[in-house]
Amino acid sequence: MAAQELDRVASLPGAPSYSYAFKHYSGYVTTDERLGKALFYWFFEAMEKPDEKPLVLWLNGGPGCSSVGFGQAQELGPFLVKKDVPELELNPYAWNQGKCKRRLTSANLLFLDSPAGVGFSYTNTSFEIDPPGDNSTAHGSYAFLVRWFQRFPQHKMKEFYIAGESYAGHYIPQLANVIVEENKKASKENYINFKGILIGNAYVDGDTDLQGIVDSAWHHAIISDTLYSAFLKSCDFSIEILSPECDAALSEFFLLYKLIDVYSLYTPYCDLGYPALNASASSNIGQTNGRVSTLQLQNVIDFSCTQFDLLKMPMGFDPCTQTYATEYLNRADVQRALHANTTGLPYPYVLCRNSINAVWKDSDMTVVPIVKKLAEEGLRIWIFSGDTDARIPTTSTRYTLKKLDLPIKEDWLPWFTHKQVGGWSVVYDGLTFVTVRGAGHMVPTSLPEQALELFKHFLANHNLPSKPF
Repeated sequence: MAAQELDRVASLPGAPSYSYAFKHYSGYVTTDERLGKALFYWFFEAMEKPDEKPLVLWLNGGPGCSSVGFGQAQELGPFLVKKDVPELELNPYAWNQGKCKRRLTSANLLFLDSPAGVGFSYTNTSFEIDPPGDNSTAHGSYAFLVRWFQRFPQHKMKEFYIAGESYAGHYIPQLANVIVEENKKASKENYINFKGILIGNAYVDGDTDLQGIVDSAWHHAIISDTLYSAFLKSCDFSIEILSPECDAALSEFFLLYKLIDVYSLYTPYCDLGYPALNASASSNIGQTNGRVSTLQLQNVIDFSCTQFDLLKMPMGFDPCTQTYATEYLNRADVQRALHANTTGLPYPYVLCRNSINAVWKDSDMTVVPIVKKLAEEGLRIWIFSGDTDARIPTTSTRYTLKKLDLPIKEDWLPWFTHKQVGGWSVVYDGLTFVTVRGAGHMVPTSLPEQALELFKHFLANHNLPSKPF
């Protein structure tokens, strides 16, 4: 327990004085001594009765984006970054919430920057020698969990869930599969009490995601009938290499998409962007350089999302929270308080590190078979989708779910937050799909109350409210 106490955050710059009704810890867990890999985490106990609450690991996507900088600081964590100073405010819709009417339960929250090189996590081995990828990320995250539970043994036998969004649609099923397989042969000391996964706007399947992006763009009146017809005529997203005609259509598509925010179609940009960064990135959006594979196309789209939109992506009521989070986490006093950057990293903290995306060595075109296997293993699986996201639109997710070919138990019912429709849901045999009406790619930021309602019902394994209340 001594190592655990060394990670305890005693005070945090800018945090409200009344915020310490719960304990929180942050620091590093070494996952590979030979390669010098250490992953950074930030852990928050539940606000009430943490010993009785489950543990939830949150993962953001990218690849290359920070769960600490996105999930904790802008979405569902207890401390949200405010403008001007920047300082912190207590999140009234944090997922480690205490008591509140109708709230079914809460959780202990664990945010992880993964793989090594993301956020404050680091590696002493160059990406040229040891490039990151899906497989190494899953096994690295598993190694982190085993060692983290050794540091925090009081949480070891709690119900454990993994939640996240975007490229975590790959991370989470792959990590879940590693846990399931390792549990079959694990000793009592290394067994993880794993119960389920919750993924939002998930990148799961390459061809259905890309087809859904195009179809959704037409339905939202972003592209013309002529361009849409060109896609229908020349693009087959199920093949590895796209045709030159399809590539030309995609180039025009990207030029249109850089005018708006692909993560949140109907909200404004932040006006605090950095012109040099934006200009540099915008010159690359729309360039697919001839024939491209669907994996290369994924990287082109992610480039536009993680660099061009890095400081301009709408975040709910305030579209500039990425700017505030970046500034806050680069403060030396904040890093000292969080036991972060203890080795003196030769680069500043960034929310998304594009060099990781650029060298990503393996990305499964689909993880549908893994999701189906996890459903057969009896894990609780919920997939949710903000329906104004154009990066992984609801259309894409619905196409992907068709590939699972699961029997429907309850078909397309509305669910409510108070007296308003929060979205719609479908309960399959082995999986629940939920839309969130009016939310973008980052649902907890766009509509935090609806996101919390969804999360609580997932933990309780209850269907969402089907009537106004």
